Amino acid sequence: MGALLSAAVRGAVAPADVPLAYREPGRYVSAVALRAGQRPDEVAARVPSGLGRAERGMIVIEVPPESVTRGILREGVRYGIVERVPGGGWPERPRTFANPGFAVRYAYARAGWAEAADGRVTGNFDAAERRLAGALPELPGRAAQAVREADATPLIAYLERLACVYHDVHERPGPIRGVLARAARIALGNGLTMIGETPRERI
Repeated sequence: MGALLSAAVRGAVAPADVPLAYREPGRYVSAVALRAGQRPDEVAARVPSGLGRAERGMIVIEVPPESVTRGILREGVRYGIVERVPGGGWPERPRTFANPGFAVRYAYARAGWAEAADGRVTGNFDAAERRLAGALPELPGRAAQAVREADATPLIAYLERLACVYHDVHERPGPIRGVLARAARIALGNGLTMIGETPRERI
């Protein structure tokens, strides 16, 4: 997302510095045009695939969940990675959901178990899947925020929220589609790596 908006302002703002706020699944708002000193309508018109529009000086991006999933799968181990994120994390125990770190680590492991499930990207995403797909694009922005503030807290808090959403999807009736599990696993794993943890296959 940051790279798309950086390209839309023609590099006037680096991808890691693009301001981006999550509003609801698949909907994001950015003040990147104001930061770059450019006309919001012109910036919105340069966002690929007609995903952007100008609204009260802001750029609104609406991304279908299928596009989110495909983009993360394409980037893989590079997705959201920002250098110099401060270290941080949680205690190892207790290994219960009372420890947010366990919830994050377990979500990563669970997503790995589910990767081989239904491989469809297309098709109707249900409400829980849309919430998960909608949360995934926050990773790069939260990582960049952690670097700017020299504090891992924004990234850690995001990983905790993402893990909760993942567990909600995993535990609902019916199997999670494998590509969505894979995208969540990439985001969780890359986030854990940035704060200095080695993601584990088993808990």
